[in-house]
Amino acid sequence: MDAIFTLEQVKQVAGALWKEGKSKKVWAFHALMGTGKTTFIHALCEELGVHSAISSPTFAIINEYNSTIAGTIYHMDWYRLKNEEEAVNAGVDDSLGSGQLCLVEWPENAAGLLPDDTFHIHMEALDEDTRRLYTE
Repeated sequence: MDAIFTLEQVKQVAGALWKEGKSKKVWAFHALMGTGKTTFIHALCEELGVHSAISSPTFAIINEYNSTIAGTIYHMDWYRLKNEEEAVNAGVDDSLGSGQLCLVEWPENAAGLLPDDTFHIHMEALDEDTRRLYTE
């Protein structure tokens, strides 16, 4: 998938991304600070029927949501993690191995923990209002 979109189109792109990647259990979001990873994940969770508050797990590291479409979703933010050992101590390997959908921001901070079949999503800011998303 390769999409260029604005904030008004984020839900549509999130829905299309779900169709492409729903067979994958671990999604890794690669993007610079301020690109909109959390905003995109928020839109994706809304598309998946999450009705609870959706927020960045920067300090909690892992937030858990219940989805009417995808079941349990683990939203992880590895920004504050220094290495894989810290990630394991925070319990991220348990979430990754749960068989539930895991949405990971800043995956490069503990990349060795990601399974081989991780769905990699890259985002970049083209300007203040426009983003590009592509997958591998």
